[in-house]
Amino acid sequence: MHLLRAENLSHSFEYELFKDVNFSLKPKESLSVLGVSGSGKSTLLHICSTLLKPKVGNVFLFDKNLYRCSYGEILHVRRFDVGIIFQSHYLFKGFLTYENIELANVISGNPLDKELVKRLKIEQFMNYKIGDLSGGQQQRVSIARVLSKKPKIIFADEPTGNLDDKTAQEVMDILLEYVEKEDAALMLVTHNTHLAKQCTYMKHLHVGGLIEEN
Repeated sequence: MHLLRAENLSHSFEYELFKDVNFSLKPKESLSVLGVSGSGKSTLLHICSTLLKPKVGNVFLFDKNLYRCSYGEILHVRRFDVGIIFQSHYLFKGFLTYENIELANVISGNPLDKELVKRLKIEQFMNYKIGDLSGGQQQRVSIARVLSKKPKIIFADEPTGNLDDKTAQEVMDILLEYVEKEDAALMLVTHNTHLAKQCTYMKHLHVGGLIEEN
């Protein structure tokens, strides 16, 4: 079964971003998408992750045609099966780190993964308010919150943008290990070619579609 399949996706705002984009991901597979700013990488990720209906084409998540599902069905997929790591963290600033992560546990019914918290190096910040953390620390909390849901597919938009090279690699290792262990999939938007090359597939987005790099 494909966890994600994109068929003939095209999208535009004031100008055309991309057209005729096709790709698929099976369990244990990962895809990185590279491209210049404004090429539509984040838009493509939003389309594939339930957030934006494409102008043309279809998205199949878990073999269901996503945008032909009811709004309630899409919300269910977004709540339980999809994990989205945004460039902006969208954390609750008045809450503690622990409370931000625990929210995902309450929604999904999964217990707190203490080993994940430790590996992301945020265990000492669990009782800190989010507003007291650095940008990089907030990013790691955001990643912990998403993985705590145990999603079947992760959509990550520049998840290491605020991290130093060493921590970025550690986060990438965690994401790829999660994909392997949980029979999940990862769609990664990044400018970091070194990290992109570690995915099963690396593609470059441009007007006209995706070019496979490896």
